[in-house]
Parts: sequence; C-alpha cells; structure tokens
Amino acid sequence: MLLDLTSEKLVRLQIEAKDWKDAIRQAAEPLLREKKIKAGYIDEIIRGVEEIGPYIVLTKHVALPHARPEAGALESAIGIATLKTPVVFGNKDNDPVKYMFCLSARDSESHIQALGELTELLGREDFYKLLDRARTAQEVIQYIKNM
Repeated sequence: MLLDLTSEKLVRLQIEAKDWKDAIRQAAEPLLREKKIKAGYIDEIIRGVEEIGPYIVLTKHVALPHARPEAGALESAIGIATLKTPVVFGNKDNDPVKYMFCLSARDSESHIQALGELTELLGREDFYKLLDRARTAQEVIQYIKNM
C-alpha cells in the first residue's frame, strides 16, 4: 500500500533545483535522511540516467528516480517531491519534469502494489492540482489517505 511506503517526512514541496541531477539529489534527500537508502543509491540513480538516458521520466512532467535494490536500498519507500521550476531531463515527449516520486525498493516485488496505487494517482488531474497548491507535506499525505 502506498501509505505504507511514504510519509510526511518523505515529502518535499517546491524544490529549487538547478538541473536534473540536483533535482534527483534533492528529491532523494529525505530517503537518505530517514535511512531508507545509502548515499550511493542517489549516485546510482544519476549514473543510470547518464548511461541509459531519461528512462525514469515516465509520463508528462513526472519522473520516478530509482536504482537497483543492491545499489543501496535499505527499506522500500517512496518520496514525493515537486519542483518550483520544472527541469529538463532530455525526454522530448515528457519534459520538463515537475513531479518526482523517488523510489527505494528492497526487492523486485514488495513495492508493486504501492506503485499501482501511485499509477492510479498519476491518472488524476486533481492530484497534480493538489501538488501544485500544497504548502505542507500533510496536505499531500491526507490526499493519499482519502483516495
């Protein structure tokens, strides 16, 4: 369940990022602070995008930064971040990115249900409107609780 993998402590709103790498670092910072990932996990996310391309940009304006579990995932978790100014990742169809959902997965299965719920949220226009106007992490978590 999505609420099992996220919390107010993992939400960052209106991040001011200078580029896509900085956006990833800032979006993933709460996961590092809350000991959901090791520092090297963030470096692996960035390395993956550099080597493979912007595969983490899933749909218009949305990225799902993640790396393999062995890269330093300590617990399964999903961080939620919005960017004050969208950044370009190099995905011509879906740039610029404004919403980031940073995933830490301890294995290949335990987070699947939560991702399904996140996918449902990403299909809701009102979810994006909430993310744009939210001033507190509590507002975001309350929306998820009410879905």
